[in-house]
Amino acid sequence: MKQLTILFVCGAGLGSSFACQMSAEDVLETLGVKARLDHSDISSAVSMQPDIIMTGQNFQSQFEKFAIDEAKTSLIYLKNIVSKAEIEEKIVPVLIQKGILND
Repeated sequence: MKQLTILFVCGAGLGSSFACQMSAEDVLETLGVKARLDHSDISSAVSMQPDIIMTGQNFQSQFEKFAIDEAKTSLIYLKNIVSKAEIEEKIVPVLIQKGILND
């Protein structure tokens, strides 16, 4: 079975995306979900084709310019990229949809 890949994205792919990744690691551990996590900048993210892209809501208009197959790559936009509550609230339905978690 292919390992779930989650990519955390910000403008430069260094600071806020990594902070978001660290918050999500705690959420995923609590949920018992194992995934390959990485962080990147926007332009690189489009070609990486992860299962999930998690990024700040301020980047939504930039992602809408790219043709991302949302049947394959789910996009999650966050108001607060380090809010574990928001990350859990938004990632659980995606994980259920992808068959990683049960209802």
